[in-house]
Amino acid sequence: MLASLRTAPAVQADQHPRTTPADGLSLDARLAAVEAAMTVRLDEAAVAHEVRTAHINTKPVDLTDVITVPLTPTLQPQPRQLPATPVAALLERARARMEADGWCAGALTDESGAVCLLGAIRKEAGGNRGLEADAASVVLDAIRRRFGDHIESVPDFNDAHGTGRIPLRMLDQAAGLADARGQ
Repeated sequence: MLASLRTAPAVQADQHPRTTPADGLSLDARLAAVEAAMTVRLDEAAVAHEVRTAHINTKPVDLTDVITVPLTPTLQPQPRQLPATPVAALLERARARMEADGWCAGALTDESGAVCLLGAIRKEAGGNRGLEADAASVVLDAIRRRFGDHIESVPDFNDAHGTGRIPLRMLDQAAGLADARGQ
């Protein structure tokens, strides 16, 4: 029985011809032939993969939009510590305002009192246009870090979403960014 195991081929024979030094080809010619054969095999594998996976829906999923928490917290939330820097503190207040008043798109504030990203910042800045501009700049930086440089403005980003979940998250990330920068 041991002898029969030794005589059985361990690997199936390759279906694609290979070149050997006995073919009379130079090293460069053999390498070119192997490269051509590998290209054909990779193309065949790519087509086979496309055929096998054509039915699979490949729409990307953002897990932060899928993972949810209960609406009624079971523990008392700890009050958030406001950052010491003025822009970071303004962005934290704007986040809290958006959570309390609600989120809107297409206007700074809607008829029910809900606010957009810039509307929340403007209300919390209390007329300080310099502080408001600094905060909007940090928010835009945070947005571009996460979503790319193609975002032109904070209102455009805000209006591109169907819910306030991502804009609210961006206010939180911008507050952390401003605090890290010392703004």
